[in-house]
Amino acid sequence: MQLNNNTQIIYKLENHLNQEIINKFMNLLDRANKIVGFTGAGISTDSGIPDYRSKGGIWERFKPVYIDEFLRSEEKRILYWKRKIELWADLKKAKSNSAHNFFVEIDKRKKLIGLITQNIDGLHQKAGLNSFLIIQLHGTNLQTICLQCNKIYPTEEIMALIDIENGAPHCSSCDGFLKPNTISFGQQLKHQDLERAEQLVKICDLLIIVGSTLSVQPASLFPQIAYQNGAKIVIVNLSDTPMDEYADIVVRENCTEFFNSIF
Repeated sequence: MQLNNNTQIIYKLENHLNQEIINKFMNLLDRANKIVGFTGAGISTDSGIPDYRSKGGIWERFKPVYIDEFLRSEEKRILYWKRKIELWADLKKAKSNSAHNFFVEIDKRKKLIGLITQNIDGLHQKAGLNSFLIIQLHGTNLQTICLQCNKIYPTEEIMALIDIENGAPHCSSCDGFLKPNTISFGQQLKHQDLERAEQLVKICDLLIIVGSTLSVQPASLFPQIAYQNGAKIVIVNLSDTPMDEYADIVVRENCTEFFNSIF
């Protein structure tokens, strides 16, 4: 891909954000008519959702359970559910922040054609964004699915009844294994979600990336597709990403602080 020689990278300067960059961002918003959002874990940390990969995070305390282990071992199912139970307290009380709310505002302006998220916390829905606009590449923790009959339960309902000391939960209809409706290690992403995401980034004129290091494939390929099809690219993330040099604006700042300055 050809580099974008006009990339502007801005850091926080003397406790305020560069107004020139904010103005350029607002100009891109005004000119765009087909905006797509792409969000990762960094958008939700200020909402109290823990980072999986950081020091002291969930994966440091719980070894990931692969889907084949979940299916064949009650011990692994219990381990998996213990992790989900620990996460649930934070997830239940989490509220959307200004970065989530930003996409709701863009939708109100009839400019948002879709949002692709790597997150499973459901905070875009909690913010009030229409569910039909959201592609949840890795599923959602707000639903639990029976792996045998595909019955869907609200996870809140399962959490209220679960007694993990007496075993992992089973479906009330068919006694199949219950599992949060997320993509586990060893599971393939849903083809229809990938296909829909690809179509969105091919037609968008502005892609706004928030809170993702763009390091996990195949999701990380979508910004490349958007760029190759002529879209403007904005990246708001604390650390650098492989797409920074192709972006029109890169903001290496806390995303909630940045979006608080926009609206």
